[in-house]
Amino acid sequence: MDTVAIARICHQANKAYCEAIRDFSQVDWEKASDGQRASAINGVLFHLANPEAGPERSHNNWLREKQEAGWVYGAIKSEPEKTHPCCIPYEQLPLKQQLKDSLFISIIRTLI
Repeated sequence: MDTVAIARICHQANKAYCEAIRDFSQVDWEKASDGQRASAINGVLFHLANPEAGPERSHNNWLREKQEAGWVYGAIKSEPEKTHPCCIPYEQLPLKQQLKDSLFISIIRTLI
C-alpha cells in the first residue's frame, strides 16, 4: 500500500475518532486542505523511517511540523490563524488527544 493511501486511511480514522469524542472539526480527506493532507503523509513517512517511534515521538514530529509552519497554541483550532489546542507537549495533552497518536501508529503498523 502506498504512503498516500495509508495517510488517507489514518486521516479518516482520526476524523471518525474525533467525532466519537464530539470533535466535529475534521473534514473528509477529499475536502481536507493541502496542509492537512501533507501533515498526514508526513506522519506516515516519519513512522516508516522510525518504526520503533511511539506516540510521544509521533506527536513531537507533528508539533515540530506545525511550529515550523507558524502554528501556535490556541484554544480553538483555526487554519487561517494557525492555532491549535494540541500545540503543547505530549505529556500535557488530555488522554483523548494522546490516544489519537496511538491510533495513527497502530493503523500504519497494521497496513505496512
